Amino acid sequence: MRRRLLTAVAAGVPLAAAVYLPSASADTGSTASKPLQCSTVDVKAPVGTRVEKVVSVERPAGTVDVPAIPPVPASQVTDVPAYCDVTVTLTHPGEGDHANVKVWLPKAGWNGRLQTLGGSAFAAGDYGTGLAGAVKNGYAAATTDAGVKSYLDTSWALNASGKVNTSLLKNFSARSEHEAAVVAKGVIGRYYGKSASYAYFNGCSTGGRQGYAEAQRYPDDYDGILANAPAISWDEFEVATLWPQVVMNNEKTFPTGCEFDAFNAAAVKACDPLDGVKDGLVENPARCDFDPRRLIGTTLECEGKQVTITAADAAVVRKIWDGPRTTSGKKLWSGVPIGADLKFPNLAGTQPDASGNLKGAPFPVPAAWVASWLKKQPSFDVSTITYGEFTRLFRQSQAEYDRVIGTDSPDLSAFRKSGGKLLTWHGQQDQLIPTQGTVAYRQQVEREMGSSKRVDDFYRLFLAPGTAHCGLNGQTDDLGALRTWVEHGKAPSTLTATLTNSAGEQVTRDLCAYPKVSRYKGHGDPAAADSFRCVTPSRH
Repeated sequence: MRRRLLTAVAAGVPLAAAVYLPSASADTGSTASKPLQCSTVDVKAPVGTRVEKVVSVERPAGTVDVPAIPPVPASQVTDVPAYCDVTVTLTHPGEGDHANVKVWLPKAGWNGRLQTLGGSAFAAGDYGTGLAGAVKNGYAAATTDAGVKSYLDTSWALNASGKVNTSLLKNFSARSEHEAAVVAKGVIGRYYGKSASYAYFNGCSTGGRQGYAEAQRYPDDYDGILANAPAISWDEFEVATLWPQVVMNNEKTFPTGCEFDAFNAAAVKACDPLDGVKDGLVENPARCDFDPRRLIGTTLECEGKQVTITAADAAVVRKIWDGPRTTSGKKLWSGVPIGADLKFPNLAGTQPDASGNLKGAPFPVPAAWVASWLKKQPSFDVSTITYGEFTRLFRQSQAEYDRVIGTDSPDLSAFRKSGGKLLTWHGQQDQLIPTQGTVAYRQQVEREMGSSKRVDDFYRLFLAPGTAHCGLNGQTDDLGALRTWVEHGKAPSTLTATLTNSAGEQVTRDLCAYPKVSRYKGHGDPAAADSFRCVTPSRH
């Protein structure tokens, strides 16, 4: 998951610093013969904004320390070359917001490219890990905090009158991401004396959604967009992510984590051979029709206790896998994929109440969305939601927020016309953002734009078996594949990835470009990528 920008980066003792208010008409298209000093980088305000402040700091080579921002622990990135750290604070006059754009500029060895980092959960940008990694790889790097808070801090949702802060929501949705691209390109031009040859966006989860927002709303910002496990259809899936809690609370049945693991293990075992080989991976969980009622009566040892799976347990799991429905049975959204971990992060979590009885302990991101943006009551207890109210909340979220943050317009014609390339991978066992939502979006784009082949020219999707939310980060050279596509015109037909099977073993796979799927050749090591080939799936 991508992390939001820190206002102050503890990356060594500053060698030089400057704070000043630049001219709104500052020239960003300079072609100076030599780079300007870090302390003299100035900024032109993007349309509709005013630059409040620019802070430039020389950072020495060494280790970047990224502090703990709950729930993410502290981390370090070593061997980062010296860079110029520029923070630009923007405001939209009359709106009272203050959004920080961070741009890190390697002092030597710049590869001529911009890489902008997206956010995660309710954080709009990167805290330093992604920025440092990008600089280490030769990129000029950028991110924005959009003027909001950290991953789980949603105190910005409502204004003093208890109404939705539409300005900050607009920033978080898409506006600040576009403005960060404008600022970063301008700062690069002023610092290096020339423009970036190529601009890339890189994000997962919220960052993935931001990448799709760029392609849909600001198609000229980036040459290449890497948008993984994208949180598109935000207004729908955020409410849908509460479904496991709604089911457990309404059925008054709370299976243990051990029981959830048993259901998943049985389903993976049953559906594993569907791709032609037993390798501990389910190629397409959507095709898995395992019935959890098969485990009724099974006895397990869970934390030293004997537990017997009941019909009520199986009914809960069946509803969770099936996904949200209205009280009349109409499908609202995809369910949690079979094989996805229902325990983490509290998707189907529980806790005892004051009387010692179990109640739901929901994942805080959808809980906050429902409480603050829908109920407008940050302290609202989501465990009280009935099936009927769930449907009403789902419809309310669609009606109020689809155009604001849905990020699911299938019209990518302007992005295609701009020459941009969009690459996405999504884990087939994503417990937070159902993979089928991304597949459905891709299908909508195909219907909008003519055919799968036409869409493949600029937008490719890869599905990763056995992979949880953003779980492929660092396990495939996705950015390298995107760069090759953008800069050399070679579109990726596969992405070679390292996956983890149900036995905890690492295996390699060539992920196939959608709609193709991987099939075992009938011979060879099931742990090796060359034992599989990509084929067009059967309609049946």
